[in-house]
Amino acid sequence: MDKSISFTQLEEFEKDFHRDPAKRVAQLAVTSNGVNQSAADPFTLRRDRFQFSVELKTGHITNQKASGRCWLFAAMNTMRMEVMKKLNLEDFELSQNYLLFYDKLEKSNYFLESILETLDEPTNGRLIAHLLTAPLNDGGQWDMLCNIVDKYGVVPKDAMPETACSSSTGEITSYMTRRLREFACTLREGYAQGRDIGQLRKMKEGMLCSIYNMLCIALGNPPKTFTFEIRDKDNKFIRDTGLTGRSFYEKYVGWELSDYVSLINATTKDKPFHRTFTVKLLGNVKEGRPVKYLNLPVEELKQAAVRQLEGGSPVWFGCDVGKSSTRKTGIMDLEALRPDQLFGVEFGMDKAQRLDYCDSLMTHAMVFQGVNLDENGAPDRWKVENSWGDELGEKGYFVMSDDWFTEYTYQVVIHKKYLTDSQRAELEQAPIELEPWDPMGSLA
Repeated sequence: MDKSISFTQLEEFEKDFHRDPAKRVAQLAVTSNGVNQSAADPFTLRRDRFQFSVELKTGHITNQKASGRCWLFAAMNTMRMEVMKKLNLEDFELSQNYLLFYDKLEKSNYFLESILETLDEPTNGRLIAHLLTAPLNDGGQWDMLCNIVDKYGVVPKDAMPETACSSSTGEITSYMTRRLREFACTLREGYAQGRDIGQLRKMKEGMLCSIYNMLCIALGNPPKTFTFEIRDKDNKFIRDTGLTGRSFYEKYVGWELSDYVSLINATTKDKPFHRTFTVKLLGNVKEGRPVKYLNLPVEELKQAAVRQLEGGSPVWFGCDVGKSSTRKTGIMDLEALRPDQLFGVEFGMDKAQRLDYCDSLMTHAMVFQGVNLDENGAPDRWKVENSWGDELGEKGYFVMSDDWFTEYTYQVVIHKKYLTDSQRAELEQAPIELEPWDPMGSLA
């Protein structure tokens, strides 16, 4: 059989296309409107209503704009609720730019240290290629967020407001990435020329100073101390002076971050349920808290999330937001888009197969702020707080069907008090190490 496409085959393909008039109708729709608009099913709105039996009160919808900071926005959207409760505030927002600054700085150091730890690896090998691919990704993991907050705390948004570069990170990230790759080259060539690790670490110090200067120019200098001023719901004026990021966090958020843990649903054969996992060379703060997951059946993730919502606390979660979802209407439903019907094909892989064959992974972090429980107490849809502004979805909120949760939600962050005794015991296991390129090492 010929390996190339023959003209005879092309003729048969053409005949097959014209044999079915529905293909011509689909062609007219798609060429005029695009795939997703043509494949959107408006009737899902009847099922995925923006009504929830369990619903938390939140602040205004935030907007990460042209940046990949969803994991930071989602985390700040959970933490700000503590500030609002403690101070009787109608609304409040924490500075995502402050955390972005220190995350970029710490990731730069983590990358350079990873280069120093792999000096004997071949430059054209898979490991070095992986490290060089995206050393300064905007995204992150929950444990990486904990490392930044534990070290630097948080500050109100007006203590370190947004800049052009924090709202649109592409330019500064590209230049810093270029610089870091050059630093990696310098360190590896220095090693090849006989420099010892002490000399190379001394060189790294100057490299980090260069990165720090670039961050200050792009994002502004992070505050060492600041004054917090705000009015509460009763018009009472509040002032607190001489605060640092750490003291503000301890006083007004006060979470013990070690109590919050990541539950994942990874269904591939190499990841048994009820075991813990970590990912090699994934992190930001060197010698900080390592990434750690407990892998569980998806129903256990749902049960834990419901318990936390019923307890009055939101749930940070990670998912593959681009699958079967409509950005404008904010519907996340397996039938929200029907490309299978539009093209007359079947997309038949299950969750494990999609992970194994690079068709899905965690791409975005958001917050569960509510859930609808049916007459039997089972969830059928979830209220999702996004960070894409208030013009999408229902004034910025999305709704997720429970079936969509099953297929495309990969991670939830839960306080240990909402876990079962057996789950808390399972968390104590030494984690199995995953390779750096494993899909569960993806960054939201």
